[in-house]
Amino acid sequence: GPGILTRTLLDAGFRVVALESNSDFLTDLQSLENSLDGQLKVISGDFFKLDPLAKGALKPPAVSSDKLFETMGVAAVPWRADVPVKIFGIVPQQSERKRLWRLLFTLYECSSIYRYGRVELNLFISEKEYTVLTAKPGEPKIYQAFTVLAQLGYEIKLLHKEPWSSFATNLKNGGLAIPKTMQLPNDHLCLVRLTPQQNLFTGGLKPSNASTFIFMVKQSFVKPNSRLRDRLNSWSLDNSDGLLKALEIPKNAAMRNLYPEDYKRLFEALQNSDMFAETLFHDEVMASTRAMN
Repeated sequence: GPGILTRTLLDAGFRVVALESNSDFLTDLQSLENSLDGQLKVISGDFFKLDPLAKGALKPPAVSSDKLFETMGVAAVPWRADVPVKIFGIVPQQSERKRLWRLLFTLYECSSIYRYGRVELNLFISEKEYTVLTAKPGEPKIYQAFTVLAQLGYEIKLLHKEPWSSFATNLKNGGLAIPKTMQLPNDHLCLVRLTPQQNLFTGGLKPSNASTFIFMVKQSFVKPNSRLRDRLNSWSLDNSDGLLKALEIPKNAAMRNLYPEDYKRLFEALQNSDMFAETLFHDEVMASTRAMN
């Protein structure tokens, strides 16, 4: 865009590395870079096209996270260390949910930007997606697998809500680029801080089995009104009643009524169960991961 966020961060005294994929705006940003004494570095690229799976040399707007962090002069730190870098941006409304899902996958797998630690995201997202991010158990159609995984993975904080009228939202054909929604409020863009949870990988959840956990949660919401007990039986777990008693979860609990922490405790308990056939998930997990990437 025209660099409003970039200039605001510069005025606040931050050192900024700016990614810009639109050549119309790149020239002005580069002129600004040249006028400053090393406070701004401009890269031709798109944050939402970091680390594509395509082989060979990357061509803009695709960018390597390794190159990005090298340019920033930021080294990898342990997961439980402080936030090593803060990223600001606006999530494009086209395929917004898909972009957020990809960030979740990289978070749980500690890949891409998360190889460097608990990178903090400060993103403008649509109000409807913020509503789903912060939904509570039991809320019909709003509380989803995406909700569970986001709340487990991130500390979510709303920093600001800005009306759509503050943004240029016209498409080339004259229509509005604001996504329509029938069920959720969508009158604002929300600036949301997503800080990876420091304790995400405590217990049995690890980057190496995170894809299985993600798939388990997604499978649980295929029929969100189904009982957890029935779902466990479908996963070839014979002693489901005993497991639910140990976890202090009611036998008749529906999938959409479980808290995010319940899903994590359930997964960790299943990991320790000899009766759980994790291999049942393997093909589906691989297919789901490839599709998301």
